[in-house]
Amino acid sequence: MANSAIQKTAENGPESAIVRALGARSIVLVGMMGAGKSSVGRRLAVRLAIPFVDADSEIESAAGMTIPEIFDKHGESYFRSGEARVIARLLDNGPQVLATGGGSIMDQNTRDLIHIKGISVWLKADLDVLMKRTMRRSDRPLAEKIKELLPLREPVYAQSDIVVQSRDEPHDTIVDEIIVLLQKPLGIAADAEGKP
Repeated sequence: MANSAIQKTAENGPESAIVRALGARSIVLVGMMGAGKSSVGRRLAVRLAIPFVDADSEIESAAGMTIPEIFDKHGESYFRSGEARVIARLLDNGPQVLATGGGSIMDQNTRDLIHIKGISVWLKADLDVLMKRTMRRSDRPLAEKIKELLPLREPVYAQSDIVVQSRDEPHDTIVDEIIVLLQKPLGIAADAEGKP
């Protein structure tokens, strides 16, 4: 296939239709820590040829310290307040793929802004998957509370525009599913194979 034919296929594929339909909105990944928001988000951003932004990294950069340090020094409510401000600022920079922290969506104002300025995608992962993925990390202040937090957060996550099951499969498989599912809330008519 000639380069021009490859380029024409990419321009007419679901990825370009999604980016056009997004306009200035963001694709906002929500879900528990360990659901794969950063790793799936990076791959999704590459597929769509738009920026990837990790809200936790932006918070650390703005604060000049790590999230565990913020929790230790200032507490969770201080962190949540800063998190809400950072996400509000980031939502003005679409189109992009934005990975959010697990508790960020519990803030009503943040949920409202995501609804207005984005398309939310819940990466839903079962408890055993979350436990396996987070217990090997020391940089997650609330990892030991996953069993308590999951039932409180799931009803809020479930309000997302799209729900995709995060599981132990290649991340590109999850990205493929997100690309197909994004088409409906963005008003893109897809054929039986998910192509616009």
